[in-house]
Amino acid sequence: MKIQSLRGMPDLFPDDLKKWHMLEKKLYQAFDAFNIQEIRTPILESTELFDRSVGNSSDIVNKELYSFLDRNQESISLRPEGSASVIRAIIQKKQEHEKHKLWYQGPMFRYERPQKGRFRQFHQVGIEYLGYEEGLSEYEIIALVIKIIDQLGISGSTLKINHLGDEVSKENFCQALQNFFKPHLSKLHKKDIFRLNTNPLRILDSKENSTQVLLKDAPNFEDFISDKSKALLQHISQHFSDQCNISIDSSLVRGLDYYTGLVFEVVSDELGAQDAFLGGGRYDNLSEELGGKSMHALGFAIGLERVISLMQSKESNLRKKVALIIVDEQDHEKTYKIAHDLRAANFDITLDAFLSNSSLKSQLRRANNTQCDFAIIIGSQERDTDQFTWKDLSEKGDQKSLSFQELMTLYKNL
Repeated sequence: MKIQSLRGMPDLFPDDLKKWHMLEKKLYQAFDAFNIQEIRTPILESTELFDRSVGNSSDIVNKELYSFLDRNQESISLRPEGSASVIRAIIQKKQEHEKHKLWYQGPMFRYERPQKGRFRQFHQVGIEYLGYEEGLSEYEIIALVIKIIDQLGISGSTLKINHLGDEVSKENFCQALQNFFKPHLSKLHKKDIFRLNTNPLRILDSKENSTQVLLKDAPNFEDFISDKSKALLQHISQHFSDQCNISIDSSLVRGLDYYTGLVFEVVSDELGAQDAFLGGGRYDNLSEELGGKSMHALGFAIGLERVISLMQSKESNLRKKVALIIVDEQDHEKTYKIAHDLRAANFDITLDAFLSNSSLKSQLRRANNTQCDFAIIIGSQERDTDQFTWKDLSEKGDQKSLSFQELMTLYKNL
């Protein structure tokens, strides 16, 4: 019996990774433009970290954590998200009083039903603005989100925003929700009753049809938040309305319990029921929840698999690939020097030197099969004339002889 990969944990092959590398490069360029620095944290953490951050009323902690006891009988978990680890690292370094603009990347793990663009092992890139109080930092975060959407060429998406208010307004709203649903408990799924008793905000995120019908007449969060919070939402909506499709959604609460102020998601109809591919918000209380000092915090994460499934892969955005074909053994030594010079001339080109003595026809077939855009052919004829044959492998099929200098000029500007 053959050993298979675990369900929801796919392998990524070279052809898959071309898009991944292009996506990652565009994200890193955006982060550099905003002067955001990288941080790396472990994949394994104490389970308590996620109990106290993500929230023990959430599906992530209750149903989706990959947890086990280590040899010291301590419960540890594969991380289901990245923010808690970053905050833990800052507390451990005693840097809560400093300002940080950080990004992270890596695999996350949740035991959930695999679906389009979402797996049990999935990859996130996240942003954390730490030490920045509510105000200008919200505008910069939203500006970065819009830049990323534009840079990736994702069309037809919507940026949804909401505000979860201060502690008093949130407490009043949660009490109003509980009072509203009390006469309707028999109509609720047991999962939603649990949410109502542990964190009433979570019921706004319910996918149960019976709950959705009741929510149409439920109290509206917007009626409970302060004028200051409403003004922030309105100003952000108006400021960015000419740059993206943006809407205020009072039912948006996000899937993690630690959010406190602004929350937001970017959604696409192409992803089905679980339609968000980017989401985040403010979480000013998380540092204290994890035993650290008070620290303002705002951030978001991007699901890379989900973005990959949405990206309109344009061939012009991918690296050009050139095959260097040698059809005469006498030219092998010379070829390595040529390959070195070409690679030095343009690092944005993938140069595949075919280390083979097979026929020209066979090597051209291989170049097409490996999706090369062009071929440089070196054989006895080229050696005798001190010329190189440049062949376009697209449908055009153009072919021409070039001197080495002409070849270098063409290659540099490819």
